[in-house]
Amino acid sequence: MEQKTLMVKGMSCGHCVSSIEENVGGLEGVSKVNVHLQSARVDVQYDIDKVTLDTIKEVIEEQGYDVEGIENATS
Repeated sequence: MEQKTLMVKGMSCGHCVSSIEENVGGLEGVSKVNVHLQSARVDVQYDIDKVTLDTIKEVIEEQGYDVEGIENATS
């Protein structure tokens, strides 16, 4: 499993959190998604054999948010 933290601009409310968690969490290969509204971060754990980070980014950006950076997640 791979873990990354994405810095996401444009999230402002609980609906934003739910939307990202549902859409990214619904991707095959994604096992965990945690959206942190205050820090504008999305932690995602996924199977690199089933889904790519680019696909995860695309799903977030298709909802109208901007992925501004990626970090390795800390456990």
